[in-house]
Amino acid sequence: MPPRPPSVPPTGIQGDLEQDLIGLANALYNLGTTVVNDSTKDPGTGKQVGIRVNEVVKYLAGLDDMASHLTTHVPMQILTDIDNGRNPMHLTKDRLERAATENQFMNGKIQAIESYRKLLDVALVQTFPDLVEVLPCANTLRSQPPASRSAESTSLTNGEHRP
Repeated sequence: MPPRPPSVPPTGIQGDLEQDLIGLANALYNLGTTVVNDSTKDPGTGKQVGIRVNEVVKYLAGLDDMASHLTTHVPMQILTDIDNGRNPMHLTKDRLERAATENQFMNGKIQAIESYRKLLDVALVQTFPDLVEVLPCANTLRSQPPASRSAESTSLTNGEHRP
């Protein structure tokens, strides 16, 4: 598989942030390798750990300065998942699936309420014919012949008919 070409960071503050985060990751990596390398050296040789720590602190200070210019908020759950080794894309996928499921459930409720309202309007018009002018379904009920109106209104939800 050929290597993936490097992505171009966005322009502006977002791009600067991305570059500083990449720099911080590299500085932390360099600090880790320096600590390992220095621990295997002779005690008399010079230590580079202090220089690497200063690089990490420099990147952290730059990120802290940049934070006041950013308006993007990252949910704490995302940061917790990253700390726990979970991929944030899984959280996003889970949230999208949950939203879709709740949307379908709500659409079912809306359709049930609309169906109930229509049945109630038909029953009200059958019982109180003077309400045909006031009910929202009056236009559809007026356009139907009386025979189909009464047949429609007497049919129950389980398929039985009222006498």
